[in-house]
Amino acid sequence: MTVRSRTAQTLLIALLALCSLASARDLDQDEALQLRQQGVILPLEQLLQSALGRYPGAKLLEAELEEKHDRYEYEVELLTPEGVVREIKLDATNGALLKDEEDD
Repeated sequence: MTVRSRTAQTLLIALLALCSLASARDLDQDEALQLRQQGVILPLEQLLQSALGRYPGAKLLEAELEEKHDRYEYEVELLTPEGVVREIKLDATNGALLKDEEDD
């Protein structure tokens, strides 16, 4: 592989990484409230109950609303009683579980 080819490949990888980062956008409180009032997303409290119900006794560390790939998602981080941090993603429009994994 030539230096020029390697450079082009590195630039392509960097561009793809940047595009994937740009596709997610955190929403502020005003946007979240407006979407909730319009009935576009479910109440955060309802989705938190769902996330916490997966790990009884867990503590909420963080919750944020994101717009990602034209979908609204709640990302919730929990600390389980065993001391494990879990990252849970829920579809904000219907509550469907999108991801549940141990956070790094």
